Amino acid sequence: MGKGGGCVPSKKKVPSGVVTADDPTRASRDAPIPADDRADSAANSNVVPDSGQNEAVSEASHPAAAAAKLRIFIVFYSMYGHVEELARRIKKGVDGVEGVEGVLYRVPETLTAEVLEAMKAPPKDDGIPEISAAELAAADGVLFGFPTRYGCMAAQMKAFFDSTGGLWKEQSLAGKPAGFFVSTGTQGGGQETTAWTAITQLAHHGMLFVPIGYTFGAGMFKMDSVRGGSPYGAGVFAGDGSRRPSETELGLAEHQGKYMAAVVKKLA
Repeated sequence: MGKGGGCVPSKKKVPSGVVTADDPTRASRDAPIPADDRADSAANSNVVPDSGQNEAVSEASHPAAAAAKLRIFIVFYSMYGHVEELARRIKKGVDGVEGVEGVLYRVPETLTAEVLEAMKAPPKDDGIPEISAAELAAADGVLFGFPTRYGCMAAQMKAFFDSTGGLWKEQSLAGKPAGFFVSTGTQGGGQETTAWTAITQLAHHGMLFVPIGYTFGAGMFKMDSVRGGSPYGAGVFAGDGSRRPSETELGLAEHQGKYMAAVVKKLA
């Protein structure tokens, strides 16, 4: 070191920033980022992922998944149309809940055309398909509707339940919510018993019975007119067949559809 000459770099010490052939990895490690790359890197580092945008892209990439709805099967037997009217209003209630849709099905008829004609039963709507037992497994929830026969479900619905042995063996319906709606001829004809005697079918399948309780509010307490329905589910008084469902009975049916849809959404 000379006087006043400052520091003279040692021949053994390599100044910082100088790359030697002895350390090739340092060249790549310490190499400066080109200006363009720095700008891109800085821009990318400041971008905050937009979760909503990602969801939109995901839904656009998978439209089927985005449009998928929970399905409640409304499975019924109706000889004179009373139960079918309730079923259609129940579907309206289900469809009114976002993300859920009601699907109407009828169970197969067990009576011959000659017998039905003799009983003056009107023709069935071909727009509502018959359901097979195996198809039940695709439902997220089920509402079964049927007229009473001495306080129990009609034979046509019982025959359908009897055909579900394969589902019972595999417990394919276990955990699925289910409920009932009914039709009776008289006020003491089984508005409650027709529903609660059917609960045994659900129990053996491991299904979850969903009654409506008194969630319909004031409509459940009205005494100024004849009204079917109970805490077990919607109902109609058919009388001799000439009486059609009242607006209160149809309103209760629509409420049951909405209520069931809400329960299915919670359990999904």
